Amino acid sequence: MDLEGAAKLSKNVLRMKFMQRSLDPEAKKQLEEDEKKVISEEHWFLDLPELTAHENVIVMERSFVSCEDLMFGRISFKGFNPEVEKLMAATNKSENTDDDEMSKMDTDITDEDMAMRYANLVGSIKKKFAKKREHASFEDEAPSLEKQAKRTFQKPSD
Repeated sequence: MDLEGAAKLSKNVLRMKFMQRSLDPEAKKQLEEDEKKVISEEHWFLDLPELTAHENVIVMERSFVSCEDLMFGRISFKGFNPEVEKLMAATNKSENTDDDEMSKMDTDITDEDMAMRYANLVGSIKKKFAKKREHASFEDEAPSLEKQAKRTFQKPSD
C-alpha cells in the first residue's frame, strides 16, 4: 500500500495520545519539532522594523508663559452650542477689557480733582455711619440751596 497518494492525517489527530503509540520514531521527531516551533518565543514577536524613531517626543516646560495667549478651547459656530458661545464671548470680552483698562490707566487725574472727590467721599461715609442725633448736625452743615423759614403753627380763623 502506498500512503503517499492517500490522504494524510492532520497534525492535531497525530498529536492525540492513542495515535502516538503507533507512530514510527521519525514521525514522532517531526511532531516534536513542530511543537517546538509553535511554542518558541520568536513566534510571538512581529518582524517589523524598530518604531522607536516614530515615537512622540515630550517636551517639558516649567512655566505657563506659552499658554497665556491661547484661545478658548471649545468653539461653536452659528448658534450650534449656545452655552459654549456664551463662554467664548466671556473670555473674548475679558481679553478686550484688558486693553480698555490699560487705556483708562493712562488718563491722568489732577490733584485738585482727587482732593475734591476724596472730601466728598469722606463726608458721605461719615454721614452713613452717623447716629440719628448726629444726622441732624450733618444736614445743618450741608449747604442747602434754599433756606426755608421755619413754619409756625397758625391759628385757624373763625
